[in-house]
Amino acid sequence: MRFVRAGLLVIIVGVVGFALVAPQVTTAEDFTLKGVKKCKTCHKKPEDGEQFKLWSESAHAKAYETLASEEALAEGKKHGIDNPQTAPQCLECHATAAAVVDDIANQKITLEEGVSCESCHGAGSGYYKKATMQGITDGEIEAASVGLMEPDEAVCKVCHNEESPTFKSFDFAKASAKIA
Repeated sequence: MRFVRAGLLVIIVGVVGFALVAPQVTTAEDFTLKGVKKCKTCHKKPEDGEQFKLWSESAHAKAYETLASEEALAEGKKHGIDNPQTAPQCLECHATAAAVVDDIANQKITLEEGVSCESCHGAGSGYYKKATMQGITDGEIEAASVGLMEPDEAVCKVCHNEESPTFKSFDFAKASAKIA
């Protein structure tokens, strides 16, 4: 995911000094990955839907781990890949942290988290705090302005598509109902 941030654009027109201010455009590069531990803080309670528990028991949570399986090693071999857990073309769909793998030692997120919350909802540095999330819930803050995305079918199909060497059919409605 690549995002570009446009700053404020001020154009001075004539002697009057009229200023035209363009709206600020927020993009993914404005935000950094925080890791699943930050998400867990608020998304673990049964009364709130136990999203962390649902994720931790899902195939997404184990996506990086599956790259060490016999099946993944055999599939990798077909494509000239010795170790799928270090291959960028495998990591891009099996680990949210693939986006920062070159600097992984300095990150809060780990490869072992697999496909975590921020793969679907956007890097969390702009929205992980409770006050920000409350502002979003109350309608005071636009979710996208702080990097929070509502995942749709296109987000899922970045990985769940025919390009994947192990692709099986993908039904967005069924898949999203499982993780709702």
